[in-house]
Amino acid sequence: MEQPGKPERGQRPERRCAVLGCPIGHSLSPVLHRAAYAELGLNWRYDAYEVDESRLARFLGELGPEWRGLSLTMPLKRVVIPLCDEVSDLARRVGAVNTLILDDGRRVGSNTDVPGMVAALKERGIDAVRTALLLGVGATACSALAALAELGAQTVHALARDPARAAELRALSERLQVATTVVPWVDVATIPRVDLVVSTVPENAAGAVAKQVVDRASIVFDAIYEPWPTRLASSAMAAGRAVVSGLDLLVHQAALQVELMTGRQPAPIAAMRSAGERALASRVAAGPG
Repeated sequence: MEQPGKPERGQRPERRCAVLGCPIGHSLSPVLHRAAYAELGLNWRYDAYEVDESRLARFLGELGPEWRGLSLTMPLKRVVIPLCDEVSDLARRVGAVNTLILDDGRRVGSNTDVPGMVAALKERGIDAVRTALLLGVGATACSALAALAELGAQTVHALARDPARAAELRALSERLQVATTVVPWVDVATIPRVDLVVSTVPENAAGAVAKQVVDRASIVFDAIYEPWPTRLASSAMAAGRAVVSGLDLLVHQAALQVELMTGRQPAPIAAMRSAGERALASRVAAGPG
């Protein structure tokens, strides 16, 4: 894969951004950001790089002055924090940076997952939540908990495949003053009915408990956008539940990233969503491999 590098001597720096993660080949971020640049009339470049925890510091150190911003996905949202010069209050609170702004040699970390989730839910008419079920306890689940708190959630049940990994989620729930109970995955049947389910786990994990989860919720929000519909989303739609998709989340958090990176507001959400839908449709048409 192409390395970030620095411009050759005498070459005018080009504004560049990218998404980093491992794996990264599935990411729709390049499609969304490029669509935004085209709509905004910007001659900017946005790429994808496969970078894991061990390579992140070196990657950042090799970036030239033409670089403006980075989107960060798993497994980098937490490990990037000590590499930042400044971290927003929200990103610090949830322990996850998904956006890195590069400004005159400074690295400023922020989190657009939380406001992106809130915006995705509000777009579907969901502006208040009292009770919720989280599938997962990782970095994305922490962002989801913060979003739920902003929407007024008072009680949250978190279904964990490994409850020992829930320490950060528990600590965040105390800071947010949201009563959160961590429930082992095998005990899904003990969870009471809730207003909203938010899944932050892979398709196979959520699919295994799809029926039990859908039976306990009025609304289902699946952070996965490919494959779509997921088994969880399909079960929810078959049961007549309202469904919010991972593409809804991705578009809104990416739009906020575009605004932070380019300084242009508002980001062209409709164009970004259309580009994402076309890209997903073409992947389905192309089939596996």
